[in-house]
Amino acid sequence: MADDDGREASDPLAVAAEITARAFRLLPAEPSDRTRSGTGARPPAGRINADPDTVERDLVRLVLTLVELLRQLMERQALHRVDQGDLSEDDEERLGATLMVLHDRMTELCARYGLTLDDLNLDLGPLGTLLPPPD
Repeated sequence: MADDDGREASDPLAVAAEITARAFRLLPAEPSDRTRSGTGARPPAGRINADPDTVERDLVRLVLTLVELLRQLMERQALHRVDQGDLSEDDEERLGATLMVLHDRMTELCARYGLTLDDLNLDLGPLGTLLPPPD
């Protein structure tokens, strides 16, 4: 196998590493990637739009999204344990009350920052959304 310079490559792993490094090398943004003023076009996906006016809200949205994901995972685990019969009635009551309080706190935090729980559901493109649709 020859490399880009026409030399015979002695180590296929070295060749694969070089090809991978070239493929994943970070390149600066091209002028055509930047938004044109006045066109209303959004920046390309993958670029960070660090608007100083919205950075706090966006950070809170990201943190609340992670907390909501963990809350939903805990809720599913709790339901699984209830279905398995691993919990006493008192444990079930305490767990249910805790999850309801956590849901209420999440709703309060979202309201404080002008968000809804639906705003926390990130769109992952072809994978769908991060959080499952509400039941």
